[in-house]
Formats: sequence, C-alpha cells, structure tokens
Amino acid sequence: MEQNSRLGGPAATPGSVRPGGRTAKVRAAVLEATQDALVEQGFHALNMDRVAAGAGVGKTTVYRRWGSSVGLVSDLLSDMAEQSLPAADTGSLEGDLLANARLVRQTLTAPRMGAVFQAVIAAAACDAQCATALNGFYATRIREWAPCVERAVGRGEVPAGTDAGEVIRAVSAPLYYRFAVSREAVTEADADRAAGAALAAARAGAYVPRATQRG
Repeated sequence: MEQNSRLGGPAATPGSVRPGGRTAKVRAAVLEATQDALVEQGFHALNMDRVAAGAGVGKTTVYRRWGSSVGLVSDLLSDMAEQSLPAADTGSLEGDLLANARLVRQTLTAPRMGAVFQAVIAAAACDAQCATALNGFYATRIREWAPCVERAVGRGEVPAGTDAGEVIRAVSAPLYYRFAVSREAVTEADADRAAGAALAAARAGAYVPRATQRG
C-alpha cells in the first residue's frame, strides 16, 4: 500500500467523514488495508497495528476511530453495503432473480471478496457486534433488491402479498449454504437453479403470509 504521502496532516475527527476530504481518504485507506489483512490472515489474526501500517496512517488514528478489530470489520461491512452494485431491472422477475443469483455467486467466488466474506462470516459467528453489522449489510441488500419482487406483483407475475424480502433471501440462501456451511464450489448452474427455485416458489404463493392467504 502506498498511501503515506497522500495522508499527511492533522488527525481525523471520529465520525466526520467528508467526501473528498482527508477523513474520507483515511477511512478508504484503512478499510482497504483491513480487507487486505482479512484476505491474507482472516479475522482472528486481524491486527490493528498492521492495518494502520498498511494504510499508511498513525496507530492512534486507527485506535481512536475504530477502537478494535471488530470496529474495523463492522465499518468495512457498512462500506461494502454502501458500495454494492444497484439491483437489476430486467423487466421480468425471472431476469431480476437470475441477475441477483449470478451477482451473489460472482461475489462469493471472486478470490478477494470470497476471502473477505469467509472472514466476516467467521467474525459474526463469534462476536455480536460483527453479527449485527453483517445483518445490517444483508438487510441493506435485501431492501435494494426487494422492489424487483414488488414490480413483479404489479405485473401479475406473482401473487399479491408476496413477501419481497423472503423471495430475495430464498435466492441467495442455497449459495451461501454451499459457500459457508458445506464448503462446496458455487457454480453458475447453482446460481441459476437457486433463482429458478425461488421464482417457482414465489409464483406458487409460497412467500405470501398465511394471514394474507386466509384474507
């Protein structure tokens, strides 16, 4: 990492991110260094001093702003949610769910991002703050993709009352199971099958709450 020359000047004020300002540059450098460390060593070996050195910033700045390795991972997840690609709008629910599944698969199988997700999932399994941050990341992504299901309801592709968030969860769940639990390869065929299964279930009304069905 070659950021020493770009990050000179007074220490950043915690929580005062200014787009284009030094604080934003410090955050970007530290989060990139955090990703590097997670890829190379995983969460349990994440070291604040090494992250500071990799980012080219003072240790005091890192400790003051992020507090711990858990704080680094939590902020990294927030940043990843902010930087994620927008949801697709292909004109059909089938196309949108297929795009979602293939994006999840692409992320999980990318050498760098796959390693980052393995690390943050491990962190979430042993730390409540990391678990909350990971939940927030996925909640953001579900909110981003839910409108594709809502549009499908409006087009009559799936029943009224379909729970959009549950449909999106159903697409990625089998892929994350292979990635994080059974540790199998996640192929494009797996992604296509997950999207197809979620679509078929949605069309059949599987994601309409029972109370709605009775009404």
